Amino acid sequence: MQIFNNMKSRLINQDVKIVFPEGEEPRILQAVKNLVKEKLVVPVILGNENKISAYLEIEGVTSGFEIIDPTTYNIDEMVAALVARRQGKVDEAQARELLKDVNYFGVMLVYMGYAKGMVSGAIHSTADTVRPALQIIKTKPGVSRTSGAFLMVRESDHTRYMFGDCAINIHPDAQTLAEIAVETANTANLFGIDPRVAMLSFSTKGSGASPDVDRVAEATNIAKTLRPDLALDGELQFDSAIDMAVADIKAPNSPVAGKATVFIFPEIQSGNIGYKIAERLGGFSAVGPILQGLNSPVNDLSRGCNADDVYKLTIITATQALDTVN
Repeated sequence: MQIFNNMKSRLINQDVKIVFPEGEEPRILQAVKNLVKEKLVVPVILGNENKISAYLEIEGVTSGFEIIDPTTYNIDEMVAALVARRQGKVDEAQARELLKDVNYFGVMLVYMGYAKGMVSGAIHSTADTVRPALQIIKTKPGVSRTSGAFLMVRESDHTRYMFGDCAINIHPDAQTLAEIAVETANTANLFGIDPRVAMLSFSTKGSGASPDVDRVAEATNIAKTLRPDLALDGELQFDSAIDMAVADIKAPNSPVAGKATVFIFPEIQSGNIGYKIAERLGGFSAVGPILQGLNSPVNDLSRGCNADDVYKLTIITATQALDTVN
């Protein structure tokens, strides 16, 4: 995809360190091999050094990565930092126990500045990946909850959109929905998508009435206050958001209707259904979920992922890290 080629051109020789807690998993190592050969990131691989080195040597990769074995690593400094970060919620003994979990260990490497981001989830649940990130890295100022967006790409006509939140927040309140809209617009910029944000509903500009419609309308107003520079409007039905002929009838004065590129679903149920309909009936590929709103990027793989999924999500994570730094 051209969109990934653009990101790759930014990453070459930038030496962005990305942690892989599941370092002995073959799918991870296959992706690591390609990432190192293309000089896109410097993988920090957690696991047994002999096993990992032997695998990569067979693949012709002998440098350009780091291996850390958590079972032999001196974690004293990491323990102290974790106790301080959790502000009395864990003591030293509890911190040492938590750091036996590779996701906590990996997140601490990011928090302490040793790496810029983390990719996990090939053999761990979303909760196992996200929980330590929320507890330690935490959300950016002004963001109360992390969220999950999907990049939707259709190669046949080079169409691309952002869908959010389709992964994390089950039924966000108006404030959270507004924050999701702003963060998804930021993610769209990451992929070179000009964000025109549609706050989706079953109603367009008051055509329907319910507490859910009111919530989307309130979220729209909050988002406009948070980012008055952003092209954003709601509440809009999907046809109003995507089809100019419908928009001219239902929302003729909208700056977004008929030409939206970022779609914010009112809750996770419709978001999950929506992106899967686009995949199965619309010929789109879904890349993600891309976690948004954290101080440093941590992204979650599907346990059904393949090596190419790991490769692509790492490129996204490293690009997020560059934008966080810059």
